[in-house]
Amino acid sequence: MKKEIVSEFISTFILVFTGCSAIVTDKLYNNLGALGISLVFGMSVTLLIIAFGKISGAHMNPAVTISLAVSKNIEKKKVIPYIISQILGAITGALLISFLFSETGKNAKELAYLGATLPSGSSSQSFILEILLTFILMIVIYMSAVNPKGNKHLAPFAIGFTVAIDALFGGAISGASMNPARSIGPAIISGNINYLWIYITAPIIGSLIAAGIYKIFKESEVDLSCCKN
Repeated sequence: MKKEIVSEFISTFILVFTGCSAIVTDKLYNNLGALGISLVFGMSVTLLIIAFGKISGAHMNPAVTISLAVSKNIEKKKVIPYIISQILGAITGALLISFLFSETGKNAKELAYLGATLPSGSSSQSFILEILLTFILMIVIYMSAVNPKGNKHLAPFAIGFTVAIDALFGGAISGASMNPARSIGPAIISGNINYLWIYITAPIIGSLIAAGIYKIFKESEVDLSCCKN
């Protein structure tokens, strides 16, 4: 399991470093915009799944790990080591961002958040949106990567595009985290933990709802196959 744990650490580190760096550099230099930031997150997820998927599954996300464990698609003994690795990877990514950009001397107030996810409106609005965004992401993961009938070759692109689309329309409202680790890293390093509960609980709820929906699909397929002939 050692290789899998290292894989989750490295892939989550890269995801948080690239994605949150995109947010920080856009704040500092106005060079990417919402579309650019969304594409950085989405393309990073795609490339990391291609690179690390064969080793650990490239979850990079405690909500994904928990959902797959509940749906019996990974061993439960992997859950805690995976989540610890993901959170440590995210914290390391946020630490590196803080180190690299701390001497810019520009927009220190914006830099202080390190790409943290924060609600732009009410907490309840972001909470509900994070549930929905994570559900969308997780059901795409199930139907493309987990489902035996899914297209495994296109799964990394389907998942990455889903992250990008979710981020594009949800980022301005909730930050479009969909990932407790991605939010925990910048929140801890920046000290901005006021809304962290949203980004821990809502993605897990959304991912568990997706697990339940996927279970219904699976059971329906079994029932239909039993009725043939």
